[in-house]
Amino acid sequence: MNRKLSLSSVRRGAAAPLPATPKTASRRPNGVPADRSSSVGRNGVPADRSSSVGRNGFTLMELLIVIAIILILMLMAIPTFGTLKKHANEVSAINSVQAINKAEIEYESTYPANGYACTLAALGGDPSAGPPTPAASQILNGDLISGFKSGYVFKIGNCTKVSVNGTDRVTGYEVTAVPQTLGKTGDRGFCSDQFGSVKYDPKGGTACTQDLQ
Repeated sequence: MNRKLSLSSVRRGAAAPLPATPKTASRRPNGVPADRSSSVGRNGVPADRSSSVGRNGFTLMELLIVIAIILILMLMAIPTFGTLKKHANEVSAINSVQAINKAEIEYESTYPANGYACTLAALGGDPSAGPPTPAASQILNGDLISGFKSGYVFKIGNCTKVSVNGTDRVTGYEVTAVPQTLGKTGDRGFCSDQFGSVKYDPKGGTACTQDLQ
């Protein structure tokens, strides 16, 4: 009887469940749970970061190609800019020659005994210095009086004169405009006279024989 009781008690003890032990999440040495760690890509960079670098960055070869394209475009634009600048200077020179002609007409009308002005200084003058005179008529103002404007050099010369009552009267003149630096500030030279037509020298000098188109 005692043997039966002991066997039954053993069976009951074997069938009794053991107390459950709480599970702890395994952690890496740095304290980050193992199941939350991200995968590592090439060169030790996490996969998510390496993919973003590849999407947002540029390689050295790509940067060199972009720089080379920019340099080529700049080299192509420099001659074009120089040509446009020379063309603008030539247009300004033509307008300045025409302005001198108009000033000469006004001068001859204001001082008929003197005729035309034979210098740019006679067409200019400072209004604060006093009233106009034949030597400083104050008709033409601005940089043109100095003889230099927009890359061109201006002069009045080849004056023809007649003597009337002991006074020299200028009956003809020539105004010229040549590039200050040939090939850089302009390619053509321009000339005009008391008749008002403007001609040009394709070589940039004062041998003006060709009419403007």
